[in-house]
Amino acid sequence: MSTNPVQVVHAKSNPSQRIIAGGIVLAFLYYASAVVITLLVSILLAYFLDPMVEWLERFRVPRGVGALIVLLVVTSLMVALFFVVWDRVDAFTKDWPEYSKVLKGFSEALDKRFQQVEDALKGIQPQDQKGRLVVQQEEPGMIRSLVLRGLGSLYTLLLVVSFVPFLVFFMLAAKQDIWHATMQLFPPTERTGVKEALEDLSKTLRGYIVGNILVAGILSLASWIFFWIIGLDYPFLLGVTSGVMNLVPYLGTVMAWVPPLVVGLAKWNTAGPFLGIAAMITFFHMIAINVLIPALVGKQVHLNALAVTISLLFWGWFWGGMGLLLAIPITAAAKVVCDHVEEWQPVGRWLST
Repeated sequence: MSTNPVQVVHAKSNPSQRIIAGGIVLAFLYYASAVVITLLVSILLAYFLDPMVEWLERFRVPRGVGALIVLLVVTSLMVALFFVVWDRVDAFTKDWPEYSKVLKGFSEALDKRFQQVEDALKGIQPQDQKGRLVVQQEEPGMIRSLVLRGLGSLYTLLLVVSFVPFLVFFMLAAKQDIWHATMQLFPPTERTGVKEALEDLSKTLRGYIVGNILVAGILSLASWIFFWIIGLDYPFLLGVTSGVMNLVPYLGTVMAWVPPLVVGLAKWNTAGPFLGIAAMITFFHMIAINVLIPALVGKQVHLNALAVTISLLFWGWFWGGMGLLLAIPITAAAKVVCDHVEEWQPVGRWLST
């Protein structure tokens, strides 16, 4: 039995081709991050808002009109929430000089501590062979790179805010056409599996978004009540800020400490209240991780802790803050795809075990 040499060469080149293709995809995702992130955010919002549009369709509202109504209602609610929060922010900014004085004194004390440590370390600076002290200078490119990275994140945010409403509207209004066109990309024998995969993906992403909104609401309410009971200024603003920050994996607890601790500097002079605030926020974070998120989010996502950690590390390094926000939805979507492709099902099982 003879073997076709073309097939042999093609089989041997498959791994190399896959590596090259993977590198091309990663390069595209990196350099076109603003466009890709905008599309991903739009897809998530479209999945979240689609049930509302379908509900309006039951009352014989055309899908395009329903999509417009839903977007207008959601936008109005977000604008109203923004003005409610902005009133608190405006009041806080008027009182900021009082807090800045306290922070300045606190930072000066820390600077003195750091200066003492720096002076103590000067004695162990590396020296050259002649005994002269070697001065280690920081690379000038570091600050410049951080500034450029920040400008890139700001550009991505502006692009998302500008284009997401239009993309979401088109995705909602033309859902049936998009769905039909997507089905046509696959052979007729595979369309049933593709349809099931898309339905599971829709359920997973929608459940993830709804679950996180509920968890953020519960944490914000609990933090608001706690800050109000202990007499902290601006309890609503601090509660919302700490509640949302608490959702950030791993770093969320420390990030949620910062707002109430800063405001508390102008109110207390002892360490007791600050330790109490840190302990209570940590308690809220533990309840969220061990009770709320498994109950409201985990049943939809089905990802193990190791997969989530690796995903956060990679996408956070790859896309920064937006990568942290999109890491879990991307990994959950990848798991759904793996579960519906026979060759990749072992990967899907690894992501969930």
